[in-house]
Amino acid sequence: MTRNHPRPSRRTVLGGAVAALAVAAGTTGTAQAAPGTGWPTEFPLPDGWLPEGITIGSRPYAYMGSRADGAIYRTDLRTGEGGVLHEGAAGLASIGLKLDRDGLLYVAGGAGGTARIVDARTGELFTTYRLTRDAAPFINDVVLHEDRAWFTDSRAAVLHGVPRGRRGEVRALPLTGEWVQAPSGTNSANGLVATPDGRGLIVVNAGQLYRVDLRTGHATKVALQGAPDVAGGDGLVRLGRTLYVVQNRLNKITVWDLDRKATTATLTRTITDPRFDVPTTAARYGDRLYLVNARFTSPQTPETTFNAVAVSL
Repeated sequence: MTRNHPRPSRRTVLGGAVAALAVAAGTTGTAQAAPGTGWPTEFPLPDGWLPEGITIGSRPYAYMGSRADGAIYRTDLRTGEGGVLHEGAAGLASIGLKLDRDGLLYVAGGAGGTARIVDARTGELFTTYRLTRDAAPFINDVVLHEDRAWFTDSRAAVLHGVPRGRRGEVRALPLTGEWVQAPSGTNSANGLVATPDGRGLIVVNAGQLYRVDLRTGHATKVALQGAPDVAGGDGLVRLGRTLYVVQNRLNKITVWDLDRKATTATLTRTITDPRFDVPTTAARYGDRLYLVNARFTSPQTPETTFNAVAVSL
């Protein structure tokens, strides 16, 4: 594992100031106002963008990565207007991404096998971590939990923990226990969130949810009640004990009630919307979930149109 383009993190400088302003809200640790009634519930992305990941912090701005070249687009949720924050390059991809409280974006690099850290204010690249030397990795999604950003690899039974700050080594956490590694493909390890008790992670993999112990990597399947699986499970969002699972090609979000230790998940309702066109990941702001439409069943060309949509919680 190597680091390229090392730059000092702004976490140390800004962390104290941001923490003083933050108010705990669900799992995000950020203050969020309810979107105004006039805020748009749909906004465009550039043609050919190939979106898959979205993240939103304490301020009303959505950040969306591109599978085409690794660029990152920022949209003002109040107006729907946006622009390219971070320029892409041939051979790069930005899949899942999360915004930290210090204004740093942690970005999953897909087939490049990397994690990148980008300044959400300037678009500057701070650091690139090479997470694996495997010949065909796919670093898919990321969650920020305690002192690390944890990344899934859809083609290996492992989580990668990148330090949130200036120092530390990347930790590779092999997945054991009840974990069943799916064949390479879109149904492998994908979205992840912290458990309600903060002691582990919930990871969606091959249509099932697993609780992973971060000390040992031992994975235990979460018992689903109300549905046999979460087929097409992609992005996850957790608010308290409520878990939202984006089931991409099924064009729906299933909503689950978790028990205290996340050993059981009970289906409570399903969110659908005619504007869904293979949504992949979601991010919450106020009383809305914002999702990007990846449109996997449509031609993926430079002329293909893409957008993001919002639904009420």
